[in-house]
Amino acid sequence: MSKLRRHMGANTPAVVETKSLKALKSKTGNLYESISIIAKRANQINISIREELHSKLEEFASHTDSLEEIHENKSKSKSLKLMSVCQILRF
Repeated sequence: MSKLRRHMGANTPAVVETKSLKALKSKTGNLYESISIIAKRANQINISIREELHSKLEEFASHTDSLEEIHENKSKSKSLKLMSVCQILRF
């Protein structure tokens, strides 16, 4: 199971919730330290999800196109343009 799916399935709310600053401060004794810890954890989650996304996108990436593929794409776009012009002329 991916990290994102585990995170989303962990009974996390879909909306942002306000938290009591006093409750945050009570856990560490220092409000700044509590916010710093929350920010560091949010960055860790962001990095892991971003890495997972990039690895999944890398599976679909084409690093090099052969000359045949480039020529094929050009000819397809020319034929699509020609078809569009023909359809316009019919109407």
